[in-house]
Amino acid sequence: MDFSISDKMETILEMVREFIDKEVIPLEKSFLRSSFRNLLPRLEEKRQMVRHMELWAPPHPKEYGGMGLDLVEFALVSEELGRSPLGHFVFGCQAPDAGNIEILHLYGTDEQKKRYLAPLVRGDIRSCFSMTEVEMPGSNPVMLETTATRDGDFYVINGQKWYTTAADGAAFAIVMAVTNPDAPPHLRASMLIVPTDTPGFNLVRNISIMGHEGDDWHSHAEILYQSCRVPAENLLGPEGHGFVIAQERLGPGRIHHCMRWIGECQRALELMCRRANSRAIAPGKNLASRQIIQTWVAECSAEIQAARLMVLHAAWKMNAQGTKAAREEISLIKFYVAKVLQRVIDLALQVHGGLGMSDDTILSFLYRFERAARIYDGVDEVHKVSVAKRILQRYI
Repeated sequence: MDFSISDKMETILEMVREFIDKEVIPLEKSFLRSSFRNLLPRLEEKRQMVRHMELWAPPHPKEYGGMGLDLVEFALVSEELGRSPLGHFVFGCQAPDAGNIEILHLYGTDEQKKRYLAPLVRGDIRSCFSMTEVEMPGSNPVMLETTATRDGDFYVINGQKWYTTAADGAAFAIVMAVTNPDAPPHLRASMLIVPTDTPGFNLVRNISIMGHEGDDWHSHAEILYQSCRVPAENLLGPEGHGFVIAQERLGPGRIHHCMRWIGECQRALELMCRRANSRAIAPGKNLASRQIIQTWVAECSAEIQAARLMVLHAAWKMNAQGTKAAREEISLIKFYVAKVLQRVIDLALQVHGGLGMSDDTILSFLYRFERAARIYDGVDEVHKVSVAKRILQRYI
């Protein structure tokens, strides 16, 4: 693996970092103390600035207005954007839209690309991804209760989904539902595009997460599909290929998440060091003079660097050999980086003491909302068991 970064990428990373520091991080206090919807006008101003800088939609296709960065290049950008929870949104590459853009580009018809992909990349609309169900195991996407029954030129969708991120205010959902119940398990489900103004698409609530319901993009919804009829032309990809498409979406998505987490780790470490250097604990002494703090700083730095290199290697392998060839590396980074993330945030909060518990820094937000890192996109335990079985198989 070549670790060199082109001069062009170095310039892009410098521009992104400077923009995050000067334009995005200052918005975090308003983000923590107000609704996301109230912040949208100011966020749109920043997004327009990003467009003028030609940094809009870094991983998305050039023909639709993105920068067209490859997975390793975007991993590096994602690290910088991850230093603020608003970073990816401001640069037009936020989940779940980023994943939906990928599968629309790969599997969408010309009409679907025109109607949904193009405005999604431009940032004119938002979308959501509706797969996780209340009663079914989220780590096993072949087990679904939601159905999409063919009725002439339509599919009729019935079922209950939750953790449909950013459904509040989204223009459409991509829904995974069973269309072929008698087929083998991995060929039963399909992906369907459902405009959110379709009768039968019911947003029941924004789920309260760690005491916060959220709104607009920053929310996770429960959706009830009740005889929701969509044209058969809204089928995304071949019928019965929902699982295959989901894997296409989730592999790169885990790279995106992990590099975003690395950015959060870097931010938490920065805050930890600044606090340690500035917090007096006795005349002429500060927290940084204590060996336990020095140990934490060293350990966090080593763990972040190890996690970062693991993710970049996984991204490189996926670029070079494809998602299937990199599945072991993807499982490893998913649980390892999540563990590093939680440890670094926890120690940074500890160094801040009571200040860390407050919303006067971003740390308490990260502590609350990134506990889910060990759950979404496959719980840690499933990834560990899966990768361990493959490793053990080599020595039989």
